[in-house]
Amino acid sequence: MEKPTKTLAVIMQRRTTDNRWQSVVWEPWSVLESDEPAGAARMLVDQSGVQQWFHPGFQLVIHRDEIEGYYMNVSSVSPRVFVLWRMDEDQGLPLQVTASYDEGGRWMDGGNSVDSVTMPPQVFAWIGGYVEKNYRPEPRKRIKPRSFVHPKDRVER
Repeated sequence: MEKPTKTLAVIMQRRTTDNRWQSVVWEPWSVLESDEPAGAARMLVDQSGVQQWFHPGFQLVIHRDEIEGYYMNVSSVSPRVFVLWRMDEDQGLPLQVTASYDEGGRWMDGGNSVDSVTMPPQVFAWIGGYVEKNYRPEPRKRIKPRSFVHPKDRVER
């Protein structure tokens, strides 16, 4: 069974700072839908201390076992796309993208550089549609009281 997939491009931004320990900052700036295959990055903007680089060909894949993370993301006030990236010599290089809160959290817990950017409306509609069609929350399980213990002696464990 083929997994739902969208091809995205990541725009990384390099800006100069007035910090004596770090003269430039790299950060994911945005993501956008793009059918362009993976290839070399190209500069889009170069003006007054700011450069933006276009990195095409990233696959945003919906994994069925991540549906809880997609639900948490699209039901939040500000849906995000998480970008896993690293510094490669003197340039910020994106490696992967995800829309799952859980997967993004695991990347961060692993000590990786992960930043989030605003989710584009088309991607929101696509993931939201998938979540609406496939997400079923786990039913709450009733915890039965231990009937052999007097009610005043019952302690939550």
